[in-house]
Amino acid sequence: MAPAYPQAYHDEEDVIRIPSRGVLMDPEDRMIRKHRALKFLPELHDLQIDLVHIQTPFVAHYLGTRFARELGVPCVVTYHTFFEEYLFHYLPFLPKAFMRYLARHFSRTQCNQVDAVIVPSTAMKETLQGYGVRQAISIIPTGIQLASQACHADAASAFRAQLKIAVDRPVLVHVGRIAFEKNIDFLIDVIDQVRHLIPDLAVIIAGEGPALKRIKQRCHDLSLDGVVYFVGYLDRSSTLISCYCAGDGFIFSSRTETQGLVLLEAMALGIPVVSTAVMGTRDILAPGKGALVADDDVEDFAAIVQALLQNELLRERLSREAKAYVNEWTAREMACRMLAFYRSLVGAGSAREVAQKNAHECD
Repeated sequence: MAPAYPQAYHDEEDVIRIPSRGVLMDPEDRMIRKHRALKFLPELHDLQIDLVHIQTPFVAHYLGTRFARELGVPCVVTYHTFFEEYLFHYLPFLPKAFMRYLARHFSRTQCNQVDAVIVPSTAMKETLQGYGVRQAISIIPTGIQLASQACHADAASAFRAQLKIAVDRPVLVHVGRIAFEKNIDFLIDVIDQVRHLIPDLAVIIAGEGPALKRIKQRCHDLSLDGVVYFVGYLDRSSTLISCYCAGDGFIFSSRTETQGLVLLEAMALGIPVVSTAVMGTRDILAPGKGALVADDDVEDFAAIVQALLQNELLRERLSREAKAYVNEWTAREMACRMLAFYRSLVGAGSAREVAQKNAHECD
C-alpha cells in the first residue's frame, strides 16, 4: 500500500494506491489519507496477510501497526531516515536541540511499537540502540539490480550532448534528493575549489527537492552557472543510467545517509566514487573498493577529486574494482535475507527448516 502521487507511475500488479494529500514544507512527498486506507481492511483480511512491513513513519506507521493488530500478524519496520539530522531543516523556527530530542523520542517510540526492526547499515543500528530501542534490530541493506546496469558510450555521449558538454570535458555527477540534510552546500564549495584547479570542469546534479532553489542560487552567487548543470528527476531505466555514465566520477557527502544506495548504483556502472564515510555510507566504503574516501573537509575532498580526474589509470582501476564489489550487494541476495527474516517471524518452522526453505528458493 502506498500513497497516490500526482505524477504518472507504473505499479506492479499487487500495489494498492491510497488517496493522499501534500506535506507542508515538503511538496514532493505525499501523506496517505488514513480514513481511505482503513476502507481496505476487509480486503486485507481476505488476502490472508502473513506479516505487515512498514517502510514509512508518520501516518503510514500508525496504519501499519493498526493493520497488524487487526489481522493478528507480526509487524516490522524498516528505519530508513536519520530524523535527528532531518526534522529541524523543515521546522527551522523551532530550537534545534528540541527537534533533535523530538526526533529521538519519535524514533524510539515507533520502533518499540513493532515486533522487530530492520536497518540498512551498522551505523543506523548503533544509532537506534543509543536511542533506547529495545526491539531486535537486524541489518538488511537495500540491494541493487545488476541485470540492466551497463554503460553505453553512445548514451553517455548523447546525454552530454543534450547539455552541450564536450566529450573530452571532465565531468562529475551527483544523484540524489536535493534536500537540506544531504550536505550539498559542502559539495558546492568543493566544486568551486576544483574548478579553479581544473578550469573546464562540469558537474551534473540529478534530482529535486526542497533545497533546490537555494542550491541553484548559491551556484549563481559563486558564478558556477556554466559549471553546474541541474537536470531534475530522471527515468531510472534509461536517462538516469546515461547520467551516471556521463561522469568520470561520482561525488557524495551526505552526513545523514542510512545506507547510500546511489554509491552502489554508480559503482555498478563502473563510475569511480569520491565520498565521505559518514553514517550508513561507512558500510559501503569500508572495504575501500571502487571508491576514494575523503574527509568532511573541503580542501581534502577537492584534492582527492582533482587526483581522480587527472589520473586515467586510477579511474580505470577503481572502475574494475567497483563492478566486482557490487556483486556483494545484489537485490537477489538481500531479498533472500529478507525472506529468511520474514520466515523467522511468522513461525515457519525450526531455524533449520527456515534455512532449508530459503536455500532452496534462493539457489
